[in-house]
Amino acid sequence: MAELRLPPMSRPEGGKAWPSEEKGDLRTFSVYRWTPPEDGEEAARPRLDTFTIDVSSLGAMVLDALIHIKDNIDSSLTFRRSCREGVCGSCAMNINGTNTLACTQRMEDLRGDIRVLPLPHMKVVKDLVSDLRAAYAQYESVGPWLKAGGEPGERERLQTPEERERLDGLWECILCFSCSTSCPSYWWNSEKYLGPATLLQVSRWVEDSRDGGDDERLADLDDEFRLYRCHTIMNCTKTCPKGLNPAKAIAGLKRRVMERGRVRT
Repeated sequence: MAELRLPPMSRPEGGKAWPSEEKGDLRTFSVYRWTPPEDGEEAARPRLDTFTIDVSSLGAMVLDALIHIKDNIDSSLTFRRSCREGVCGSCAMNINGTNTLACTQRMEDLRGDIRVLPLPHMKVVKDLVSDLRAAYAQYESVGPWLKAGGEPGERERLQTPEERERLDGLWECILCFSCSTSCPSYWWNSEKYLGPATLLQVSRWVEDSRDGGDDERLADLDDEFRLYRCHTIMNCTKTCPKGLNPAKAIAGLKRRVMERGRVRT
């Protein structure tokens, strides 16, 4: 059996237990904390700080609790957030072992203490903020825009309702990267394998009847790593906070690449 060994100094240690709020509907949160060292300093191990707070007067979501902690207990706690509506993907993190959005994860759906960590197998910028630069560079590398050909404004690019329906389940991706960071294949090969989030975006353009770059996009995927490191583990589909199916989209891309090869031979 394969054994996962964490790099030295990466396993969190016990952190500070902040004083409990005295009454109300008390919930305990274990929150990942890590601050990058200053120049010349030795990096400290990450830690898990514990906060016991009254959630009865807060909003229903985990993000509401994190905002309460930052505003009222420890202002140094760092995390991303923006829309609070499950649209921007900023607050993606690992909550009780599942990658999801803090702004849509209801506290009442979680049993016992709530454990909040950054997205797994990504470099950490600070606390709950993951470094997504490599993931966005992969996304940019697939040309996520319409490649229609012809001169701009030459003609209106119409779609039938049936052609438009082919995009459902693809365009809704918000690039939170919950799926990619839940994928073991992406953990081990993230420098070469594009991962579920980016491949779902490729599928969005390949399936668009207005796009003329299918051949270029599929040729770019015809590689043993960029596409074919997907082993249909299904973690991506299970964890997607938008209810999308990246595994199905990747299977469709594999089929299209195979059909393209048959036509060319």
